[in-house]
Amino acid sequence: MEYGKSKIDLHMHSTSSDGTDTPQEILDKVRECKLSLFSVTDHDAMRAASIIPSLLREGDSAFVTGIEFSCKDDFGKYHILGYGFDPDSESMMDIVGRSHSMRMKKLQLRLDFLRETYGFTFSEEDEERLLALENPGKPHLGNLMVKYGYAKSKSEAITKYINVMKTKSIHVHPEDAIKSILAGGGIPVLAHGFFGSGDEDVSYEDLVSRIERLMDFGLQGIEAYYSSFTDEMVKNALEIADKYKLCVTAGSDYHGKNKTVLLADTGLSPEETEYPEGLKKFIERVTK
Repeated sequence: MEYGKSKIDLHMHSTSSDGTDTPQEILDKVRECKLSLFSVTDHDAMRAASIIPSLLREGDSAFVTGIEFSCKDDFGKYHILGYGFDPDSESMMDIVGRSHSMRMKKLQLRLDFLRETYGFTFSEEDEERLLALENPGKPHLGNLMVKYGYAKSKSEAITKYINVMKTKSIHVHPEDAIKSILAGGGIPVLAHGFFGSGDEDVSYEDLVSRIERLMDFGLQGIEAYYSSFTDEMVKNALEIADKYKLCVTAGSDYHGKNKTVLLADTGLSPEETEYPEGLKKFIERVTK
């Protein structure tokens, strides 16, 4: 298998959310590409964070518990990453439970919308299988639509049909996510800031404004190295992190076969012998 070149990857997804690799399969690939530090950041789910420690062997890469929350407030959408938290903490179990309930509610609304708007229906067995997944989302529904011939690709299913649905916000508030991560002993980090919730185009000025607002809630870091960032984006993100004394992380956003992104493709060069202060600070905090 082909891998990226970074030795750190702090943003990847397993079958516990919308990735196609099990936690064990991710661990096998981490071993193969010889990462020094990694985290699995499933959407609204902590299963990987809970079970990977029991799968580790002597000499394995250092593992950091991780998660990714989809958040929204009156000013925009954000993905908030959490690292180094205790998955058994009351604050994390509570926020994950609420996030999962919201995710399931959105899925049911999407199923209803597709049926009522386009006449797209699925067998009872397939719907039950979809609803039985740990954390089903747009990719799972999109793949099902492709199976039934309602769309030519998962991407078309999401952009042409699923994203058309307009409903009242069913998202965790970023303040709740950040404070829950902090209460669980973790580090809250803004994911792929220049892309907002994943497919936006956020300007430098808007990103600074978002970060300042999120810092009021307790944000402590930003994902400065990311698989789709340009060199200019990385430079600007590091500049912002330095200005606000924020931790820095590096992540690929690997999803297995659900994305073309390679594991360990973070934009962080393996030749770098001196990491930025923000990244060094993060590594020290999560590996002490």
